[in-house]
Amino acid sequence: MKMHELRTYKSAEHLPRVDQLAWKIAEVAADPVPVEADVAGMIINRVIDNAAVAAASVARRPVASARAQALCHPYAPGATVFGMPETTRVSPEWAAWANGTAVRELDFHDTFLAADYSHPGDNIPPILAVAQHCRLSGADLIRGLATGYEIQVDLVKGICLHEHKIDHIAHLGPSAAAGLGTMLNLPAEASYQAIQQALHVTTTTRQSRKGEISSWKAFAPAFAGKMAIEAVDRVMRGEGAPSPAWEGEDGFIAWLLSGPEAVYHVPLPEKGEAKRAVLETYTKEHSAEYQSQALIDLARRMGPKIGDLSKVRSILIETSHHTHYVIGTGANDPQKMDPKASRETLDHSIMYIFAVALEDGGWHHEKSYAPERANRPSTVSLWHKISTAEDPEWTRRYHSRDPREKAFGGRVTVTLDDGSTVVDELALADAHPEGARPFVRANYKQKFLTLSEGVIPADEQQRFLDAAEGLADLKAGSLAQLNFAVAPEKLGQPRPNGIFDWT
Repeated sequence: MKMHELRTYKSAEHLPRVDQLAWKIAEVAADPVPVEADVAGMIINRVIDNAAVAAASVARRPVASARAQALCHPYAPGATVFGMPETTRVSPEWAAWANGTAVRELDFHDTFLAADYSHPGDNIPPILAVAQHCRLSGADLIRGLATGYEIQVDLVKGICLHEHKIDHIAHLGPSAAAGLGTMLNLPAEASYQAIQQALHVTTTTRQSRKGEISSWKAFAPAFAGKMAIEAVDRVMRGEGAPSPAWEGEDGFIAWLLSGPEAVYHVPLPEKGEAKRAVLETYTKEHSAEYQSQALIDLARRMGPKIGDLSKVRSILIETSHHTHYVIGTGANDPQKMDPKASRETLDHSIMYIFAVALEDGGWHHEKSYAPERANRPSTVSLWHKISTAEDPEWTRRYHSRDPREKAFGGRVTVTLDDGSTVVDELALADAHPEGARPFVRANYKQKFLTLSEGVIPADEQQRFLDAAEGLADLKAGSLAQLNFAVAPEKLGQPRPNGIFDWT
């Protein structure tokens, strides 16, 4: 890997194109380096993972809304939509919109955390949609996804968006555009322009994950994927982009990040170096914000040691800066303590999550968020006894580049009414690659079977898994096999019409 320095340049200064971050990313996208076998295997795992969480969310209102919008844009050859028959095709950017929303709705797919947050699996819906529409092969798709994951991870390592309250989809637009460039064998010039366009139109504020969190949290990554497809289409027709998008005097760094004097460092593969970043990412065993994964596992472990939870006086979770300020009491969001809060808000409340995991000894993607569950008196009482605090050591480990030190968990002190305490800590979720039970192919397949049970018929489940596991050998034009169909009654209630289906 080579570290690239990134700063603002005044318009009077000459910044050669080859020294711009967008061009360097475009060169990575254009590099025809082979995909290594372990990388291809992990990409298959994540294709299965995305389908699993999409199946579990296929009837939820935001997913139904996104699907209804997509179905108003039929197209041939087009791309498939999760839940619909393979023969139902829509324009690829709208397929990316519908499928991206289905993947993100439950916040249950893969993650990478470094200087910023990300869900690299959000690259899959737009890149897959274009691969289907353009009748590409499984090997083509794997190449594109390897680049999408690589650029996503590298940007997240080098540039923190959260401290400036910019939503992390600002890294997703460029990574998806780069992945599309690789898959379509575009010259570096085209990817260079598309990457910058995608950055320009996917920069939004972090209010989408703050306060009264709405369904936009699920739509936002789908929007970035949709914008990336449109950006690539425009540049293929000869259009350009604001340049240099990151380094310009009125650009991303100068006005949206740390300002004209700031310097960032972004790692990227050297020419000829394999794109292996997908192997640094990790999926979720539990349907909740990633920083809660290890703490859910810790709650499962601590529950039997505590015993009678009614005897708990207080619970302190000492953890990283990010966990404390994003999903902890450091966020100062009263909604995070409100039993009437939305699922999206409860998903970002470690106080609620830890209380439920203590009581139930685990976590369920639907039952744990049910209104009756959130309003259970014993839960509310326990929930409101929990607080978080930043511990500099957990913050340091959160940001560590050393996999032996990196941690996303915390230390929990439970104080009982008699003054005694129960103390335990956990650095990594059990399912993390360095955790107690790292996820392997069998776990991904079981996650798919569990989340799609009662939604996708058994024969369709097996057909999909067979296709996904054989992804590398899927011939050109056969990527529709990565879709799944469900019975119409499994798609939720019809939603009111919008502009696209005005009657």
